[in-house]
Amino acid sequence: MKFGELRDREIINVQTGEKLGTFGDCELDIDISTGQIESIIVTGGGGSFFSFLGKQGEESTVIPWDKIVKIGKDTIMVSL
Repeated sequence: MKFGELRDREIINVQTGEKLGTFGDCELDIDISTGQIESIIVTGGGGSFFSFLGKQGEESTVIPWDKIVKIGKDTIMVSL
């Protein structure tokens, strides 16, 4: 699967049914020694460009990679 294929998928918390954001608006926490994705960071409000500049719109949600339940055709389901 290519990164671009994930971009428009909504991230849904299966515990609450809440839409957390879209994958394309997230940041990735990657372990540089292994190259593995450790977590997905859903930024609130400003998106990843503004958080890069140090501006925090709202709080961010950190989703550990092992909390991903299923990557489907249109959604990414997580259990938080």
